[in-house]
Amino acid sequence: MKREKAMDSNQITREYFDEILIEMRHIDGVLPDTTMELYGKTFRTPVMMAALSHLKGKGGEGDGMVQMAEGAQLSGAVNWAGMGSDEQFAAIARTEVPTIRIIKPYADESLVLSALEQAENLGALAVGMDIDHSFSSRGEYDNVLGFPMRPRTLKEIEAYCRRTSLPFIVKGVLSPVDAKKCLEAGAGGIVVSHHHGILPTVVPPLMVLPEIAEVIHGQIPIFVDCGIMNGTDAFKALALGATAVSVGRAVMGGIAENGSQGAANVINDITAELAAVMARTCSPDLHHIDPSLLWKRDGKRLR
Repeated sequence: MKREKAMDSNQITREYFDEILIEMRHIDGVLPDTTMELYGKTFRTPVMMAALSHLKGKGGEGDGMVQMAEGAQLSGAVNWAGMGSDEQFAAIARTEVPTIRIIKPYADESLVLSALEQAENLGALAVGMDIDHSFSSRGEYDNVLGFPMRPRTLKEIEAYCRRTSLPFIVKGVLSPVDAKKCLEAGAGGIVVSHHHGILPTVVPPLMVLPEIAEVIHGQIPIFVDCGIMNGTDAFKALALGATAVSVGRAVMGGIAENGSQGAANVINDITAELAAVMARTCSPDLHHIDPSLLWKRDGKRLR
């Protein structure tokens, strides 16, 4: 008997984005400012590179991770780096673009501590851990490219936060319960994400974001990824409590087509679309986006 598969989480996420509608406001509108302050630095946009891994460069040639970093520099955006060797992160660091390094939850603790130390030594903007890669789709400990993984306890997250002088970011938060634990641990930020549908029929990030934002209450930055494809997506996330958003799939396409400039073009285009929505909603800057601008298709305000 053929089993029916669960609905794809990425499709659910896309549909939820499109269920949210935006109210226009024009009287007293101004040209918007998309500038973002983060960890003591200023960026042109809250649209960031995602914590991607193993990217090939333009036309399949070169290091796509380095090209992504160069694209972040060209667009004035925050760069993120996912799984990779110390040599690759060193190459990314040589671009001098502010980069957040995300470390997999390796079973081998020495790999985690080595990556933490290198991130500090090479001047990373922040560092963090990808906690949602702890388990496989069969309910076992995950294994990524031959590297065994394991989950982390609250005490271990606390220890990482104390150990590093950098903000320690927890990636893979999709519950107010985990958000509260991150605050207790002393985290310097969280990423609201389902890791491109790592669990079938998982809640869309924007659906749970308002409750997470209530728990965080502005104490640390909230980043959102999964499904951000355009400026209206970014606006909706910001209106619901995000500090900034990450773009992955669109950036991957930009790099494949035109390398670092392709990555920059994606960020610049999404930022321009975001500015257009801000202008047409009387949202002067990132700190003054009214959540009551958002509606559901059933005719009720989202907030």
